Amino acid sequence: MDLQGVHFPVPHREVTVDIKGIRTDIIICRYEDHYMVIVTQIGSMGTILHARKEEGVTINPTFNVSVIFGKRDEPMMVACARQLIENISKSGSSRPLLLSLGLKDHSSETMKNIVSVVTDNRLW
Repeated sequence: MDLQGVHFPVPHREVTVDIKGIRTDIIICRYEDHYMVIVTQIGSMGTILHARKEEGVTINPTFNVSVIFGKRDEPMMVACARQLIENISKSGSSRPLLLSLGLKDHSSETMKNIVSVVTDNRLW
């Protein structure tokens, strides 16, 4: 089957940036029921996290972030997902986030850069 000329049917953005000297590819997709962000420095998916806003009766929203598979002992990855879902929620969207982080560097500086680049190129 020839796929030349066929466009990916999901609204998306692809960005390549340099974070601390490491090439970082980022793909942001907007599906009807989720946002998906793939960030890789290693050429593969890496750890997959799911983040969502908890619907409740309280004035202050709460957010739930869970590791679907991958590294469970990386609090900076969870913090990155939490910052992104909070950003999505502030924009008025209630869609959950599926976040894939395939990283060589798990520092807080890298995570801040990822949040910044994704927010600057957001589809929400």
